[in-house]
Amino acid sequence: MGNRRRAQGVRVKYAFIKAHRSEFDTAVMCRLLDVSRSGFYAWLRNPLSNRAVEDQRLLRLIRAAYTASHGVYGAPRIFLDLREAGETCSTHRVARIMQVNHLRARYGYRAPQYVRGSTALLTPHTLQRSVTVPRPNRAWGTDITMCVHGKGGSTWPS
Repeated sequence: MGNRRRAQGVRVKYAFIKAHRSEFDTAVMCRLLDVSRSGFYAWLRNPLSNRAVEDQRLLRLIRAAYTASHGVYGAPRIFLDLREAGETCSTHRVARIMQVNHLRARYGYRAPQYVRGSTALLTPHTLQRSVTVPRPNRAWGTDITMCVHGKGGSTWPS
């Protein structure tokens, strides 16, 4: 992991040099930032390494397998899907790409979680079965009638 961090630091330095080329001499900045001029010019021609390009291509395949499994598959199963499709990579590489791109397997998806409301939180009965209301539009009421379904259609209780 140390080499990867060092490489990312070099890329940041190269981006800094590119941004400030108009203000300072490139050779001086390369010397002060302790990077090689030839490396900087090679980076200008090709800013992404071959490995980064291959990782982007694998990421598209990983995302396709991840969405096909509805987010259930993790790195080991996605690795097996990629191997079945003819790709050659390791489980660790798939896991690293998934971790960097925040793709995580969903766990505990088989058992549905039902949310039950508390029975103690009932709405208070403010009318107290009083049918007379002092003014119009002060109290509203409804009638819930049960529908019993039989073979001959629906019948309403009397």
